[in-house]
Amino acid sequence: MMTDLPLDQVRTLLAVVDEGTFDAAAATLHVTPSAISQRVKALEQRTGRVLLLRTKPVRPTESGEVLVRLARQVARLEHDAYAELGLADSGEPVRVSVAVNADSLATWFLPVLSRVPQEPRLCFELRREDEDHTAALLREGVVMAAVTSSPDPVPGCSVRSLGRMRYLPVATPGFAAHHLGGPLAQVLTEVPVVVFDRRDDFQDGFVRRLTRGRSGASALRHYVPTSEGFVEAVAAGLGWGLVPKPQADPLLRDGRLVGIAPGRAVDVPLYWQQWKLDSPALAQVADTVTATAAGTLRA
Repeated sequence: MMTDLPLDQVRTLLAVVDEGTFDAAAATLHVTPSAISQRVKALEQRTGRVLLLRTKPVRPTESGEVLVRLARQVARLEHDAYAELGLADSGEPVRVSVAVNADSLATWFLPVLSRVPQEPRLCFELRREDEDHTAALLREGVVMAAVTSSPDPVPGCSVRSLGRMRYLPVATPGFAAHHLGGPLAQVLTEVPVVVFDRRDDFQDGFVRRLTRGRSGASALRHYVPTSEGFVEAVAAGLGWGLVPKPQADPLLRDGRLVGIAPGRAVDVPLYWQQWKLDSPALAQVADTVTATAAGTLRA
């Protein structure tokens, strides 16, 4: 029966994943590549699982992701403990990694960071990812926290509701006059549409609700993988799209955009997930994020 996990082996696994190769991990840890290989093999034997896919770069298996996450959490707890004991380097900032969807980054999330107390000093590492996929970065141990659309906690994480981001189906007046003269459920399956990327199913889901599942949005689609670029593509008349209300409102007031489906706004619930760690820095970020979201997003 396994009673413990040698931390030197767990840290070695993390170094291999972060550096991408056994040789690079060896250089980082100042040991030989053979020592790295032996530690990883010993950890795999101890857990009875394959932990790494020996690709270039190496990738953790599902079991490996669990231990990578453990290694990052242990490092975070060690840093906080050293700080409380007065043993940490006072000039070293605390790094907080967060996965955030592009629309939150473009609307409400960035001002949050300036409101987080800077004692201890913080540096943020933001990973942009679709809200349906940010939880995967938590599961892999890549980030400490995430803005996600999933209310189901990743193992080892807690969840708080942030509120709902409202999206409005819009197009330019010229696009609407030229393309949207017939029944909306029919024409949206035929006319150009703007989507974020090839994983973006948002516009398709909206059309499927209109057509009762018979069809998604048109195959005539423009892929624009930035939040600001997406809005500009819609405002340029390339197609219709679902735009976050904070970005759509000024364009609607200026007449650059018009609503194409009154009363059919789409609300996307957002959640804050984070590691279950007694980390003062992470707690400060979480409290500031949830307080700001309460005043920005819809309840």
